[in-house]
Amino acid sequence: MSWHWRLEDPTGSAVDPASLGVEVPETDNQGDAESWLGENWRELLDQGVATVTLFDGDDEVYGPMGLAAP
Repeated sequence: MSWHWRLEDPTGSAVDPASLGVEVPETDNQGDAESWLGENWRELLDQGVATVTLFDGDDEVYGPMGLAAP
């Protein structure tokens, strides 16, 4: 399967990464997907992404997870 993030706005609606000029990679494992988010979450937050959800193929693994500090 391929691991990937769904980006979401403050209402929980999916955001098209291309509309932000961001490419969300599909990775071979959870660790690589989480590493990518760890390197890019601030940029995503600055561009209006409020939450993210991790998927393994079509299966939701966890989320939505907020990007802003509580």
